[in-house]
Amino acid sequence: MIQQSDNDSWSLIMDAVGHEELTEYAASLGVSYDPEINTLTPAEMATILAGVYSGTLLNAGDTAELLSYMQDTNYETLIPAAVPEGITVFHKYGLLGGELHDAGILARDGTAYALVIYTKGQDLSDVPERTEVIHQLTQAVAGALF
Repeated sequence: MIQQSDNDSWSLIMDAVGHEELTEYAASLGVSYDPEINTLTPAEMATILAGVYSGTLLNAGDTAELLSYMQDTNYETLIPAAVPEGITVFHKYGLLGGELHDAGILARDGTAYALVIYTKGQDLSDVPERTEVIHQLTQAVAGALF
């Protein structure tokens, strides 16, 4: 699900864990989540990424494993393709219908920031243009922060 952004896998997890349990868990993290809609705001996604990266959501072994998956996805052409050399990226992308998103942690020398970029188009025909917007935003943010 992380490396290939598989929406079917997410549906299976939601069904196995339970919608009420997911909603309650999200609330415990300070996130308002409705499994039927399956959306998070960029700020909520940044909160979750910060929790994963800092190790407060999972134990150390599971955190390391998840972060390793987030460094090796089958779609490295968004945020990872636009960061300057020397910055490590841990990310989760999403591509469904007219939505193209990437959310990640940018880290270098003990400093890390969450970067979340959501885009929406009519369909997938404008993915190259939206990819360019993601690149421009990533470069601007990384340049300002590092």
